[in-house]
Amino acid sequence: MQTQETKNEKNTFDFYAYLDRMKFIRRWPLMRCTRDENIMEHSQCVALITHALCAIKNTLFGGHADEGKAVLYAVYHETSEVMTGDLPTPVKYYNRGIQGEYKSLEKLACEKLVATLPEELRGSVSPYVFANESSEEYKIMKAADRLAAYVKCLEELRCGNSEFLKAKASIEADLHSRKMPEVEYFFEKFIPAYLLSLDELESL
Repeated sequence: MQTQETKNEKNTFDFYAYLDRMKFIRRWPLMRCTRDENIMEHSQCVALITHALCAIKNTLFGGHADEGKAVLYAVYHETSEVMTGDLPTPVKYYNRGIQGEYKSLEKLACEKLVATLPEELRGSVSPYVFANESSEEYKIMKAADRLAAYVKCLEELRCGNSEFLKAKASIEADLHSRKMPEVEYFFEKFIPAYLLSLDELESL
């Protein structure tokens, strides 16, 4: 079997091939969905909303968030799941012991993935795979992550899937509890449009 060390000797590396497999990792594994969502499309949605929240915060509320850093946190925030899969939320957060072990597993998976990059490139990627969780940019990205999940709930409910009613209520309460003006602005100005059909959007 070819090891990463052997591949490195031949100047071939696996990092981006691994990340390309994000499109095969399904989210919401315990939920009945009208349309499956993978972690690649979820990450793109989170990146868009992260940029929006940064722009809102910086432009309207006097913030100084680094938009590029925050968006890159979003791009890489599900990186570990190409190795761990998407563990269902009720299991992941069942108790602190399981949560702690899963965090350790995520860290190990990220370390293994970063090791599949050429050594000279690791310094350019690693800071975004291993995000600074105390930073303002990470806080914004995590809010965007929840907003992306909320948008998914709205999509499912719009299709008549009541399976997502409880998730919608829980995520909405969590987002409002964060007391982030950029999140409240996004709710007020952008969330209503997610409830519209294409015909309704085009008629505005």
